Amino acid sequence: MTAGRPLIFKSVKEVEDKIEEYFNYCDNRLVQGYDNKTNEQFAYISPEPYTMSGLAYYLGIDRKTLYNYSKDEEFFPTIKKARDKVEMDIERRMNDRNAFTPGLIFNAKNNFGWVDKTETDLKVSELKGLVGLETTNEKES
Repeated sequence: MTAGRPLIFKSVKEVEDKIEEYFNYCDNRLVQGYDNKTNEQFAYISPEPYTMSGLAYYLGIDRKTLYNYSKDEEFFPTIKKARDKVEMDIERRMNDRNAFTPGLIFNAKNNFGWVDKTETDLKVSELKGLVGLETTNEKES
């Protein structure tokens, strides 16, 4: 990494282990509750969605620092793999009508470069037929 603060994580293995802990936490998040009718406590597993902010928080850093780690060639593959897993989770939830929210689209656009546009490439020769134009070569013939 560039000059500045010392690295929080000294090795790729340390980051990998902490990232794996985050995903395991999300997959196995335990939610506790209390049933007022029976006066009993209960708990159930309720997976938490993967997020880049959540990952950064779990690592004890902010999103900018996580981004900076991804620019280091030593840490790049590890951070990219984690980002890909978060993006895959977001895409899966966008296709699940029970989990979909407009915030998922915002997240995909702002964190992963997704766009809402269609691009069409037309050659000049294709355009001339559409608008009735002649090309320079046809005028000279």
